[in-house]
Amino acid sequence: MNTTDQMHQEDLERLKSLRYMDDDFMTVCLADNFEGVELILRIVLEREDIKIKSVRTQEPMKNLQGRSAVLDVHAVDSTNKEFDVEIQRKDAGAGAKRARHNSSLLDAHILKSGDDTEDIPDSYVIFITENDVMKGNQPIYPVERYVTIGENKVLFGDGSHILYVNGKYRGNDEIGKLMHDYSCTNPDDMNYEALAKKARYFKQDKEGVAAMCKIMEDMRNETALRNAKEIAIRMIKAGKMSLQDIADYTELSLDTVKELESQTMQLV
Repeated sequence: MNTTDQMHQEDLERLKSLRYMDDDFMTVCLADNFEGVELILRIVLEREDIKIKSVRTQEPMKNLQGRSAVLDVHAVDSTNKEFDVEIQRKDAGAGAKRARHNSSLLDAHILKSGDDTEDIPDSYVIFITENDVMKGNQPIYPVERYVTIGENKVLFGDGSHILYVNGKYRGNDEIGKLMHDYSCTNPDDMNYEALAKKARYFKQDKEGVAAMCKIMEDMRNETALRNAKEIAIRMIKAGKMSLQDIADYTELSLDTVKELESQTMQLV
């Protein structure tokens, strides 16, 4: 078996173990899956009136300083409310400052030049975490701003909402069933068909499996390219090799290495 065939077999084995709790698999399954996104939001927010009009996955967003974030699932409903659904398997990636950053990016994206801030629609940042990061044994942790008035706390009502969903929760209710599906590797064992049918397509259908394997191959190539560029940048900064030698060592084109050098020098 050659290297290409071996990697393909490894991809097929990895595909069997993928779950919605893996952000790359979730974003593939929810791309243009309005029914699935609506299901998730209706359960998490306990609202039946959500009607999604657009879904974008792996969407990069930047602020004015260039600091960016890639939103796993960015959805907009019929009332222009905006939703960011994120998967966080590591507790460190689900910190309060990360949630604040994503929320601020959504607000900056929503508000256009000339818009009245009072007309800005609500935004929701939803972290679905593999572990119970809040450690309160609750299915969902809503995060809201409050005004302290004497001994009382009153909801600030700025329309910015952050929610943490406990991926470990397994209660016999809708959110428990949803979190079961998020950790399920077999689509036939899932509760919600809106999620199962997409997972089944990418895991069991011949065309879907081929598409998913191509996505994994592209991701592997992107990772290899990113790593090669990071090595090249370190070598450029060290200044001990010619650009041609760096290109030969990293297997990047000379033009790419020259571009990296130009970008690196601008940051000095």
